[in-house]
Amino acid sequence: MANHSIHFVFLVVLAMLPARSALAAPDTVFFPSADGASEIVAYLFKPQTPGPHPAIVMLHGRGGPYSANVSKGCTLVSRAGPSACNANSLSKRHMMWGQYWAERGYVALLPDSFGPRGKAHGFGRFTHDAPDRADVNERTVRPLDAEGALSWLRKQPDVVANRIFLQGWSNGGSTALNVMQRQGAKTSGYRAALALYPGCGPKALLAPALVTSAPVTLLLGSDDEEVSPVRCQDMAQRSIAAGSKIDVVLYPGATHGFDDPGRSHQSIPGNRAALEDALKRAIAFVERLKD
Repeated sequence: MANHSIHFVFLVVLAMLPARSALAAPDTVFFPSADGASEIVAYLFKPQTPGPHPAIVMLHGRGGPYSANVSKGCTLVSRAGPSACNANSLSKRHMMWGQYWAERGYVALLPDSFGPRGKAHGFGRFTHDAPDRADVNERTVRPLDAEGALSWLRKQPDVVANRIFLQGWSNGGSTALNVMQRQGAKTSGYRAALALYPGCGPKALLAPALVTSAPVTLLLGSDDEEVSPVRCQDMAQRSIAAGSKIDVVLYPGATHGFDDPGRSHQSIPGNRAALEDALKRAIAFVERLKD
């Protein structure tokens, strides 16, 4: 019975996603980080319908944007030369979300914060304090990449400049929250942010409470084995008290990476339910913010 249940949920999720043949592979683009020194490589998923389109920037987690089967052999990713880590070796999760957004009329941009800095291999679990992660950290480095992505997208003729959103996973989710903290009350930045299972402790976030005028939604797993959903809930309560608009969704039985479409993650019932809901909730979140 369990195998039949897994198969059924896969069919439901697949029905919500475009066929791979319906969309071209993402384009590889480059843009300057707001740090003024780094050139960031990114992968651009584009709708097939005429533009201009709203857009979303997707921020990868501590494992990087590439498949774990490939990234272990990669270090530097730049326009200077070929690398096994490229548009054809993105992880299933990033391909799924990029195609999901493009099929629904959104330009989706996935920047690689690690590869251009010689760390395309990403990082393993529980390595947050590793010295090698300092120069790609989510507090002072990666937010500048997200801000560079926003500036680059606003210059693209097929993008609606005032409808650009932010999405992040884990370390990228913390980065997204820090971007919104830096943005504060400004109305000229990202319209909203969607953070999936971010780290919400003092080592991950710029402040104990998020103060921003843009809406933020947190999608958390109750059984997260890497970050604390309780810390995120506490942070959200402090942020709401400070006047921020934050919604929190806690998925019962869901673990870290619950939206990974791979079989190992989707063999967990809580993850299957969370993935199906997250896909629906994400598009509803951005669609209600139309001008």
